[in-house]
Amino acid sequence: MLPPEIKYPKHNSSARKPKSKTPEQALATLMRLCARAEKCESDAHRLMHGWGLSTPDAQRILAQLVHDRFIDDSRYAEAFVREKLRLSGWGEYKIRAALQRKGIARELIDAALSEIECRDMATRLTEQLRRKARTTRSNSSYELRTKLIRYGIALGYNYETVLESVSQIIASSDLATTTEEEFFG
Repeated sequence: MLPPEIKYPKHNSSARKPKSKTPEQALATLMRLCARAEKCESDAHRLMHGWGLSTPDAQRILAQLVHDRFIDDSRYAEAFVREKLRLSGWGEYKIRAALQRKGIARELIDAALSEIECRDMATRLTEQLRRKARTTRSNSSYELRTKLIRYGIALGYNYETVLESVSQIIASSDLATTTEEEFFG
């Protein structure tokens, strides 16, 4: 139990004021952040804007970070693709859209995505859809097929790959022999 004289302020996130930083503080902070995790130029811009830095200061800091290779959009795109493909299970379209929203150049996105093995993506998609099929409730195989197709497309995979994986799952012996009672619990 805390002594009664110690009072902690209530945390109110809506009342938080952004901390302003000097250009030197911003540079040091960004160097520390970029040394720990990959950041892209738009991430750095967003942070500097939040710290209230002027545009010329922000551009100077960004140029120094790029020159010192703390920020490299190509390296960021490659790391982003690896993470989203392997850990999040995203498909090519969803990864491409996310990188475009971050302002990564199209050439860098294409180069990062070219390293992906198509067979590896199809295998990952099939496994994700198989897991989803086990937990999805449906009245018919048509309804299950529709739900799985929507799920696969939402993950960012192209329609043909999703359709092929769903057909393979529906026709596979583990789901073909599953009774409706198992689907409905």
